[in-house]
Amino acid sequence: MAMLGKYTCGLDAAMAVVAGKWVPLILWELSDGPVRFNTLHRNLSGISQKMLTQHLKDLQCYGVVHRESYHEVPPRVEYSMTPAGRELLEALEPMGNWAEKHIAQICAADAG
Repeated sequence: MAMLGKYTCGLDAAMAVVAGKWVPLILWELSDGPVRFNTLHRNLSGISQKMLTQHLKDLQCYGVVHRESYHEVPPRVEYSMTPAGRELLEALEPMGNWAEKHIAQICAADAG
């Protein structure tokens, strides 16, 4: 059995990476290629700049997102997915499919 540090299983570790409402949505926004911070913020309606910044930093630490800083005037920063990030997004796809299949149940539970 592989040593998983503080995690009890692989799913526990994966959930630590995708924890939070916005993480899967951030990954989805990055799926088509590099995106600048303001574009991410604009496309993720409802997320604060502070929360977006924190999630991007966390995803960088996990090796899921890459931050490229261009030394230009004005400065430019782009975010993109790493190969590990692409794998993670692929792993989340079946979960999204499950939710679409059971959306009526999910919405009913949210309403009640």
